[in-house]
Amino acid sequence: MPTNAPALFPPDFVWGAATASYQIEGAAHEDGRGESVWDRFCATPGKVRNGDDGSVACDFYHRYRDDIRLMGELGIDAFRFSIAWPRVLPEGRGRVNAKGLDFYDRLVDELLGNGIQPYATLFHWDTPQVLDEQGGWPARATVEAFAEYVEIVGKRLGDRVGHWITHNEPWVVAWVGHGWGHHAPGRTSDAEALATAHHLLLSHGRAVEILREVSPQLRSASR
Repeated sequence: MPTNAPALFPPDFVWGAATASYQIEGAAHEDGRGESVWDRFCATPGKVRNGDDGSVACDFYHRYRDDIRLMGELGIDAFRFSIAWPRVLPEGRGRVNAKGLDFYDRLVDELLGNGIQPYATLFHWDTPQVLDEQGGWPARATVEAFAEYVEIVGKRLGDRVGHWITHNEPWVVAWVGHGWGHHAPGRTSDAEALATAHHLLLSHGRAVEILREVSPQLRSASR
């Protein structure tokens, strides 16, 4: 094919944009959101260049309607966003923060109202800090905590969300976060990295089972 030939895309190709909750939402201390490992990591001196954090970020939590309008003007078909686990379950499990879950409910409706398909990521690295203090991903109990979280979110959004991503780049969480210490939670243990990798994959399997039960619009679930 000549180098100047136009690129051809299949008719079912989806044009979209992708983000992560901690990178864009801000509102880190509003409406009952709990602390995540990235909040703690960024607040630790020397861990992040310039001491930057996601406490405000792009302020998507307050500006999402304007941002979605801009997405519509760009003509994109889909938006992959992530749900902040500590915004929904500030303690990682148990008590549900209604305001947090309501935000994602409004977000999905706003996307659909603008003709944009929601692609929801359930875990984009922001483990609730309280769970990390109880062992985090190296501990088997976090698998069950994640399953509880997935069920809560799936039951609330599954009537409108058909595309789910269970984990964003699990190898990064396992090795960059738990083996090499460059990302939150900043651990440096090969054993913990391997345990984390195992539990992330196990929790992916549990999440898919749950989503098949509670998300009637399910068309795909991947990692």
